Amino acid sequence: MITSQDIFTISSQKQFEKIALKVFRYQHENNLVYQAFCDFLKVEKGSVKSLEQIPFLPIQFFKSHDVVSNNNPIQETFVSSGTTGMITSKHLITDVSIYAESYKKGFSEFYGNIEDYAILALLPSYLEREGSSLIYMVKDLIALSNNPNSDFYLNDYDALIEKLIALDNSGQNVLLIGVTYALLVLIEQKQFKLKNTIIMETGGMKGKRKEIIREELHEILCKGFGVSSIHSEYGMTELLSQAYSLGHGIFECPNWMNILIRDTEDAMSYVTSGKTGGMNVIDLANINSCSFIATQDLGKKYPNNSFEVLGRFDNSDIRGCNLMVI
Repeated sequence: MITSQDIFTISSQKQFEKIALKVFRYQHENNLVYQAFCDFLKVEKGSVKSLEQIPFLPIQFFKSHDVVSNNNPIQETFVSSGTTGMITSKHLITDVSIYAESYKKGFSEFYGNIEDYAILALLPSYLEREGSSLIYMVKDLIALSNNPNSDFYLNDYDALIEKLIALDNSGQNVLLIGVTYALLVLIEQKQFKLKNTIIMETGGMKGKRKEIIREELHEILCKGFGVSSIHSEYGMTELLSQAYSLGHGIFECPNWMNILIRDTEDAMSYVTSGKTGGMNVIDLANINSCSFIATQDLGKKYPNNSFEVLGRFDNSDIRGCNLMVI
């Protein structure tokens, strides 16, 4: 049996691969949806000897199936955002403490001690619905910061502007995490010159504004906040781990998460470093659901294991994935 300690103490790529193969065998045996998917592809458990041979479950399965690897009671159900009438993904969580351990260790790895920060959250689209895994994480980070100034701001931009300027001027380290369109609204109301604040964008435009390319977006945000770089968080309902970019759209994973880039024409093969393809995510924190997910994101991976997210597949472009949906 793999424990959370096995996952969160990984310190090398060799160790990651060893644990990932163990997790694959465990999920093949215990996750009926994943087992049926592997059978559909005619992949036998004993034939898989490397990460590249592991089948990656198309992320759409979280919309149509209960993807779980045990029979324990469901503690939390995380649900994706979506427009009215749209089928949303659901991630059934049988041990929410693993999620908490993942985001706490992940944050610490990239940003250090949470108590060094005041956390300001501008996440209206997420706050206005039930079941957001991002809100669950940020709410806990706010509590863990142990700072009376840490808080959520729904649509109260005036109060946020006042608080942000006061904290930054006082020398307090601030992390402002915001959904992209809301950050743009904020800098349209006030231009800042921040010296002690990290701006972290997450979640895109949520249908509120036209999507723009990352370079242009970050240039606008840098100018509006008076900062030299914009940080980003890469996470989703179907994952229990986050990758972070400390600037320029280059993401890094914590030690228990990894990205593989699949060929857009052949979902069972991979492209070489630096080439664009579909993003497959290994998230070992998903021990109780599925750790091997073929996302609908397009990306590039680099030799040092960092990666870029370049956009999303149009549904008509998911040639390989459509063939794989049972």
